[in-house]
Amino acid sequence: MSEIGSVGLAAAPTPLSKKLAAEHIDAQRAFVAARETFVRGERIDMGRLAMSLGVDRTSLFRWVGNRDALLTEVLWSLAVPTLVQAQQAVAALPGRASLAALLTHFAQDLIEAPYFRAFLRREPARALRLLTTAASPIQQRYVATVEWLLLVRLNNEDGIGALTHHALAYLLVRVSESFTYADLIAGETPSIDQARAAFNHLLRVD
Repeated sequence: MSEIGSVGLAAAPTPLSKKLAAEHIDAQRAFVAARETFVRGERIDMGRLAMSLGVDRTSLFRWVGNRDALLTEVLWSLAVPTLVQAQQAVAALPGRASLAALLTHFAQDLIEAPYFRAFLRREPARALRLLTTAASPIQQRYVATVEWLLLVRLNNEDGIGALTHHALAYLLVRVSESFTYADLIAGETPSIDQARAAFNHLLRVD
């Protein structure tokens, strides 16, 4: 697993993430099938998923938990390689600029991913609950990952004013959410240009 993925999972492990890490065969089989369904832009239906695996719903729920638990791990499993790809794309840039560019790259990938936008349109309320609330492991993992990136890419001389690394990470994540999910939150068009400007401002990138 990538370091980014490890940081996120360490921040908010779940019963399903622990099973997947332990290579629980049945949980992995259900997870892979659900992930493939999601990437095709289709709704993950627990009844159909159980049928495709040749088991009853009770067995499926015992393996992966409820639908939200399964969706959470599917969404995070897709976020991690996207973050890694963004990290690699900006590796040549200096600290603050590289982090602002990484966050911009990640937000742009989310805005442009057809299967992800299909999920947002199909289940907007569930999507916002799973992606943007403090109770969701996804937001906890993303905040922890951004905090880790801040610590790795910014040294003590850089300074972040009165904000702690955690507070700044949380603010950056909320900014990312605001522009990535602008259509769901405020009825506005998601804007990568506005997201880039906000990241640069918060990180004091010239």
